[in-house]
Amino acid sequence: MAVSTPRYSKTEFARLCDKIYQQKIASRHEAADSGKFVAIDIETGAFELDADALSAMNRLLARLPNAQMWLRRVGSRYAAHFGSRLERARE
Repeated sequence: MAVSTPRYSKTEFARLCDKIYQQKIASRHEAADSGKFVAIDIETGAFELDADALSAMNRLLARLPNAQMWLRRVGSRYAAHFGSRLERARE
C-alpha cells in the first residue's frame, strides 16, 4: 500500500476539516452518531463513519486511495484524548 504524503499544513488540514465537519456532518450526525469516528477527506469532503477508527479510515481509503484524511470523533474536535483530565466528583 502506498503511503500518502500530506499536501497541506496541519493548520490548513484542521481548518478544512472543521469546515467540512460543520457543513456536512454536525447537523446530520451529532445526535445519532455521537462518539463514533469520522474519517474525512479534506479535498473532496467525502467521509466515513464507524465506531472503529481503523474501519472508517480503511473504507475511506478504499474509495479514495489518495485521500488527505483527517480523523475525529462525532461531537468532538478530537479523535482521542491524551494525558490526564479532571473528573467530576461522584455524588
